[in-house]
Amino acid sequence: MPSDSFAGLRVLSLESRRSREVSRLIETYHGVPLSAPAMREVSVDENREVLGFARDVIDGSFDFVVFFTGVGARILLQLLAEEGLDQQFLVALRKIKVAVRGPKPQTELREWSVPIAIAASEPHTWRELLASLEQSPGGLAGKRIAVQEYGASNPEFLAALRECGAAVRAVSVYEWALPEDLSPLREAVSAVIAGQVDVALFTTGVQIRHFFQVAGEMNRENELRRALAKIVVASIGPSTSAALEAAEVRVDLVPAHSKLGLLVKEAAERSNQLISSRTKE
Repeated sequence: MPSDSFAGLRVLSLESRRSREVSRLIETYHGVPLSAPAMREVSVDENREVLGFARDVIDGSFDFVVFFTGVGARILLQLLAEEGLDQQFLVALRKIKVAVRGPKPQTELREWSVPIAIAASEPHTWRELLASLEQSPGGLAGKRIAVQEYGASNPEFLAALRECGAAVRAVSVYEWALPEDLSPLREAVSAVIAGQVDVALFTTGVQIRHFFQVAGEMNRENELRRALAKIVVASIGPSTSAALEAAEVRVDLVPAHSKLGLLVKEAAERSNQLISSRTKE
């Protein structure tokens, strides 16, 4: 087998939107995929907050608008289109300084022909984004900043902006929910505990919260934590690693760059060696 091969290892992925892509990648690197989507995106039922935010953008009430995710940006524009506000919103947004956390919202905003004033450097966490905002001309004191949130709120980022003297408004346009069908997640919990998984791939903190939530409903949370300590745990980057550590799960592998394809590739390259080293301990 080539060096970048799982060589038959059983690899768990909790990816949702890109579940098929990840399973194919695992197979490409000679792994056996186990797919258990851990979340689904749900539009927020109550849209008055979003509509109020859009009207404030149109009125020029913000100095910065921060976008964390491409999906959130896309759903936001869809909601505004339903109310006939999308074109006014885009015209106004092009006159405001826009900041993005990573490449996905950057791609989405470029499709809208919206100039991007600030883009966070790798690994694209809120800390890099905050540092870039702080370096903007005039700093953040007294600035009015709107933040498009992503699934779960980021109170640390919001608090850090306020500590810099900014007036901050968080706008939630979707939230993460558990999948409607929980059987794949339950089966994944049982498979990890039974020793039927060699490698687990994590790409977001929400996956971890939902994985342990389902395990808790099965009264197997502690069993899952102990079982994860025996396999290779791969995290896509700092935010996900922090969520794993908060759940008392050791992180064995983080790719050089926070990209899904690279996560699978480096897991294929290193997992057998990590398992061999652990066996010798």
